[in-house]
Amino acid sequence: MAGYSDPINHAFAFAAKHHDQQVRKGTRYPYLTAAPNLAVILARYAQDDPTLVAGILHDVVEDCVRDGYTAEMLNRRVGDKFGESVLSTVLAVIERRYDDEGIELSHHERKDDLLDRLAHADDRARWIAAADHLQSGGTLLADLRRTDFPEAVWSRFTSGRQATIQWYRRLHDRLAEVGFRFPIMEELHDVVRSLERYAGEETRSG
Repeated sequence: MAGYSDPINHAFAFAAKHHDQQVRKGTRYPYLTAAPNLAVILARYAQDDPTLVAGILHDVVEDCVRDGYTAEMLNRRVGDKFGESVLSTVLAVIERRYDDEGIELSHHERKDDLLDRLAHADDRARWIAAADHLQSGGTLLADLRRTDFPEAVWSRFTSGRQATIQWYRRLHDRLAEVGFRFPIMEELHDVVRSLERYAGEETRSG
């Protein structure tokens, strides 16, 4: 079986260095596992190298934006190494701290802003949004299924259980609304429905 290309391996190495000391919130699991999992999803759906590279770098860019990087700083850190098109693809599907007028957005406004921008994103960016949420939603579901203490899993999410699940539903439905109709959406829909059912069972058993 053929391995990944040089650009993809370069992106993996870059992400590994960036995420070196990070762990998933509330766990001891390395945060880096998200990038290869996302890449596997995109490769399974035969997406091209630039899409895989952008997917691998998704969390790197998201961290940089959260840390207040300027456009110039992002270009130096990511754009110069992987290309402006890869950087712009990732930026199209991550939450922004500031709107086009430079006004800082609240937590809820960032979510709404991302959903709005999906209408103008290209399919490459939408693939990354779908794969990222399939990966994170699937990981969340797996964590819930193997624990006897679901409240410990939900405590990782500052927005809470219901708002977290609602976000996955909103993201899925928004992608469908803007015309993103590819087989990955069936997988994402299954994960969202499973999370909704799981939360309902938790509520009834509680």
